[in-house]
Amino acid sequence: MSYYLKKHWLANLLAILPGLLACALRTVNNLLMIRTFQGIIDRDLRGFFFWILMMTGTWFLLLCIEGLVEFLQGRAIQAMNNAVRRDMTATLLHKSHVEFHGKDTGEYLSWFTNDVNQIEELAWKPFYRCIDAGSSALFSAIALLTLHWSLLVAALVNVAVMLILPQLCNKRMERLGADCEAGQATATGKLKDILAGFDVLRSFGREHQFRQGAEEASEKIEKPKFRLTYVSGFISAGFECVNIVCQMLLNILIGVLSIRGVILQGSLMGGGNLCGNLSNGIGITAQVLLSFSSTKPYFEKITVHGDGIQAEESGGLPEISNGITVKDLTFQYDEKPVLNDLSLTFKKGGKYALTGPSGCGKSTLLKLLLGWLPDYRGTIRFDSTDAHEFTPEQLQEQMSYIEQNVFLFNSTIRDNITLGENFTDAQMEKALRDSALAGDLAAMPEGLDTPVGEDGSNLSGGQKQRVAIARALIHNRSVLLVDEGTSALDQKNAGIVEDSLLNNPDLTLILVSHHLSPERKAQFTNVYNLEPVTAHQKVA
Repeated sequence: MSYYLKKHWLANLLAILPGLLACALRTVNNLLMIRTFQGIIDRDLRGFFFWILMMTGTWFLLLCIEGLVEFLQGRAIQAMNNAVRRDMTATLLHKSHVEFHGKDTGEYLSWFTNDVNQIEELAWKPFYRCIDAGSSALFSAIALLTLHWSLLVAALVNVAVMLILPQLCNKRMERLGADCEAGQATATGKLKDILAGFDVLRSFGREHQFRQGAEEASEKIEKPKFRLTYVSGFISAGFECVNIVCQMLLNILIGVLSIRGVILQGSLMGGGNLCGNLSNGIGITAQVLLSFSSTKPYFEKITVHGDGIQAEESGGLPEISNGITVKDLTFQYDEKPVLNDLSLTFKKGGKYALTGPSGCGKSTLLKLLLGWLPDYRGTIRFDSTDAHEFTPEQLQEQMSYIEQNVFLFNSTIRDNITLGENFTDAQMEKALRDSALAGDLAAMPEGLDTPVGEDGSNLSGGQKQRVAIARALIHNRSVLLVDEGTSALDQKNAGIVEDSLLNNPDLTLILVSHHLSPERKAQFTNVYNLEPVTAHQKVA
């Protein structure tokens, strides 16, 4: 939390300074109130009107400043929320492929929505409330000192009591905050899952399962939040009781001093307000400290700050001059062996097919080449350099990956192909032609600017794969890994795409397929048939 407050110190300072002025004006108004009532007591009509006009002017000025405070605090909160989301993004980018896919995307979605909302409600807004309450307490204490020193002593005792109390509840609030965060993340993942399966549940007449899932997710959100709310409420009520006792003692002290003529009799009105401001300010400060404790689990998720990421000093994977060598490669998912002592060679510009039954490790091999699964035995070399010397991002500067289940962003076909980069018309036309996508675009009124819908819902499965192939081709990667990338295409278009890839002399192609005709097999440099790892091959 302190990191973001310091990072945006100027925006926070600009938001705090007018707030301090507003607190000072509220205290001045209470002192003016004392003078006003003293005018009534002294039957000084002229003095009474003078002080009441001063009070009115101060109130108008105060209202203007409070409007400015709302604007400046809102702008600072906006900047800090954006910084939190940037650092969440940096944290995700810092994760490995395995770490990232270890959680459901619904949980990550919860980071960017629920977590940031909770941080705003439990950290940023309470921070400003704490500054306001603390300043109000401070100015009220100073004002009480101008009345009599004993009032300040009593105020300091009050401060000590109200600041010690929250320390007794910090751990409890941290645990409740963690439970609330975990419940929201789980519920978001559950909601995402049942929404994605809406059509399946509906088609099988399982509407009650959809309702039940939504209700369970709602309960997971509300139950820990309710627990956090009511425990916080009970604790706050306890603080308020202590606060009221302290306030009454201060009022008694003011009354005694006024009766004895030590302070103005008008202090009975304004002085009471000052005592109330002091006690309330301290009480609010104590509650806010509890609120800060409950935000700890949200900030602990952020392990990387966006401005702390430095570019890699070493370059990416150089263009391959000889080829890729896989030697004695062994890999398993937990206790399940997938590859065992596999040795293959992929020469530059060669065209290779990986075939074999499901579960034999074809897709896993592609992910190993991409650097997504680093925990393997054996070696993978790009020319003479071990793959472990490069990050997955560096490896993918030369490699592109097309998987069977293509993902498209909810934008246009053009955006999904270019990914924000600029290409010439000639480059675009070649990519569209070689991916067999040009014919589809001719039938679309908006052409490349056709919206694809959420996850490509406006396109057929074959069209989505052609967009993905065009995306890979236009970015000119020297190594293309295709995992059943033409499975959704009809025979004619699949033939066009495969011919284009096979006839590209500069492209090293590694293609996973379950079915290859003898004629197509003959066009590959080599066809590697992988076999499932048997029980006796399992590595101890």
